[in-house]
Amino acid sequence: MTTNDQAAASFAVHIPDAELEPEPLDPAQILSGEPVVTGKVLWESADGKQVRGIWQITPGVVTDTEANELFVVVSGRATVVVEGGATLEIGPGDACVLREGDRTTWTVHETLRKAYHISL
Repeated sequence: MTTNDQAAASFAVHIPDAELEPEPLDPAQILSGEPVVTGKVLWESADGKQVRGIWQITPGVVTDTEANELFVVVSGRATVVVEGGATLEIGPGDACVLREGDRTTWTVHETLRKAYHISL
């Protein structure tokens, strides 16, 4: 289910079993391995500035420049190094906040699936 209508009905999604779609990963972001990214947008605000969804990445090492994001890890494990900042060890049940513009390196140890809310 994807909706951009704030008046849409409430809904629930079982995150571990949700069907995800391929999301291209820029080869320049891959530092090691052959990680594959999949995801699904569950809701987007009418102005496109708020997005909620599910995202998954298989093992490997990738770089990213982050949006303003809150996510909760559902499964898997990773080490996220924030350039000039913290090293975050994340796994099931962990909530994580990333700031817009954070440059990160993700070392994904076990396929990681998260539910997220991004503010653009």
